[in-house]
Amino acid sequence: MLKLSTLALVSVLALAACQQPQPQLGPDGQPLPVAYRITPREEAQIPGRVLGQINALRANIAAPGMVQNPMLDAAAKVHARDMAAQNRAWHFGSDGSSPLDRVRRQGYSGHLVGENISETYENEITTLNAWMQTRDTRDVIMDPRATEFGIGWYQEPSGKIWWVLITGGSGGVPAAMAGGFAPGAGI
Repeated sequence: MLKLSTLALVSVLALAACQQPQPQLGPDGQPLPVAYRITPREEAQIPGRVLGQINALRANIAAPGMVQNPMLDAAAKVHARDMAAQNRAWHFGSDGSSPLDRVRRQGYSGHLVGENISETYENEITTLNAWMQTRDTRDVIMDPRATEFGIGWYQEPSGKIWWVLITGGSGGVPAAMAGGFAPGAGI
């Protein structure tokens, strides 16, 4: 009787394993992306992961490593929430502010190198990878004059994440900027 019960249990488990939910497919037949959810635990880990990835990328071109700056973080967080409220990814705040205006409001006295923005359902590393695929946004990250960065995000209940990365430097000559941000920066 024990063999029959064990065999029945194994059969039920095998059937259950075969009935895994299939991913939902889009009109193109490809699986729809699953929204990345930022948990409270991950909130504390995101800046360190971004810093590690950026500094590893910069090391490849002998650019100095960056450090996280709380004033740039604050400016990035404010803008991420504001982009969500405006429902569009762009470099100007709802009050007409530029990235330079926003970092100054947070007390940042260094020079602004650039700002990258994104509207996505993906995590910070996937977003960083997308920024690295486009020259303008890659330049904001890789500019050797950048010595500090700030990262901010806002996740809507739908799962959409608005990402903002700001780079700056405490010394040297400011990067050429148009309206307070690197020309064309952001995706």
